[in-house]
Parts: sequence; C-alpha cells; structure tokens
Amino acid sequence: MGNYGFSKKLNIIASLPFVRTKASAGTLGGQKGLQDFSLWLKWRALKIKTGRAVLSFYALGGLSFPVSDYTADFMPLSIGNESTNVSVRIMTDYLSGKFFITGSGTYVYRDNIKIDRSSYYTTHMHLTNEVEMPNAASFNLRTGYRSKWLILEAVVNNWTTLGGFDITRNNMPFPSNRMNATTLGAGFKYTFRALSTLSVIGGASTTVSGRNVGQSKGLYAGIFYNIRFSHRKESTIHSRSK
Repeated sequence: MGNYGFSKKLNIIASLPFVRTKASAGTLGGQKGLQDFSLWLKWRALKIKTGRAVLSFYALGGLSFPVSDYTADFMPLSIGNESTNVSVRIMTDYLSGKFFITGSGTYVYRDNIKIDRSSYYTTHMHLTNEVEMPNAASFNLRTGYRSKWLILEAVVNNWTTLGGFDITRNNMPFPSNRMNATTLGAGFKYTFRALSTLSVIGGASTTVSGRNVGQSKGLYAGIFYNIRFSHRKESTIHSRSK
C-alpha cells in the first residue's frame, strides 16, 4: 500500500493486497493470490480552526478491480468477489487538543461479475453465468486520543449490502448474498521519536451483529514508512490514510 501527498489538501492512495484463505477443518482447499488493485483520491475540502479545535471535511473517490483470475464463486474461501467497484466517501474529522472523533459514510457501486457455470439459483433460477452484484454502503465512526507520536482509538464499523438474498438452505454462500455486519474494535498507531519516518500500527475487532456473515474476531498489525521528497516542515498531527 502506498500514499502520496500532492499537497496538504490532496493525496492519492493505492493498494494491491495478496490474500490467502485456509479452512480450519474439512476438505475444501483455500485460495491465494493477488486480489484487487484499488486507487483512491482524498481531498480536504474545508478546514475550520477555532482555538484548539480543528474541524475538517474530506471527499474521497475510489476505484478497484481484480488483477488476477481468482474464483469468486467459492465462498467463503474465495479471496474476493471479482467485481469492479466505484466508491464515493464523505468524511468529517473533529480534533480538540488530543481528543478526536471521525465519522465517514461510503457508497459502493459494484459491477456485475461472471462465474464458471452456466446457471445458478438465488430466489429463482438464472440460466446465465452473469451475476448481478448489489451495491453497498459503509459507515465508520472512530474516536480516541491523537498526538504527533501516538493514536489510540475505538472503532465502530458497519457494512450493509443494498439488496441481495440470504444464503439458501443446504448451499454455500454466493457472491451476491446480502452480507451485513457491524464490528467493534480498537487500534493504535505509534511513531518512533528517534526515527519519525517509521510507524507501527495494530488492533483488533469483533463482529457484534450481522446477516449472512461469520461472527469472527480479527487481529491486524502493520508498518508505515514515510519517504519525504521535500524538506518542508512536517505536520504536527499524523492522521489515518482513509
């Protein structure tokens, strides 16, 4: 994943994940490979300062598409849904001293996909290999402590599929299923004082409610390295990429 800042108001974010899935039991084999390339533009439309408080408004646009010929019709072990997506996100960030709260809402348009069979059943029979993918919406709220060197946050995230159907009896999940989930989590980002270009992140989350999704727990960890292409004075506040 990379993030390049054109200015203090505009940056571009690109990512290309390598994904591997594996079943903990049973006979099904997992998948592995490059998933979807995504590209985002993030623009700070407005910034308002009042005393120690800063209120910022952002607009983001994103595009993602598959880069390998993986099999989408193999859920829950597929590495993606093989759909080309266009996303629009609005984000608001409020910072007062070291306390912050950030909220965002995203609409995701998902293009249709083609699967490796000539017919399939949803709520009725489809004599085609093309699957109509429902669009989706995502909402995110995070709050906590933010300074130049440390971010500690609690996170609530919701994903809602705008359409689709429930998993049918005695069948595997299907790419166009309705998949709704709300997760709660916590995370941190620490920037080393002795090497301010290097940061580490980590966190955990758990699914508290959902429909046609697993009630899972997750852990993550990562490393950020900041390459400075100029010698301009660095910002006093570090924030999330998206």
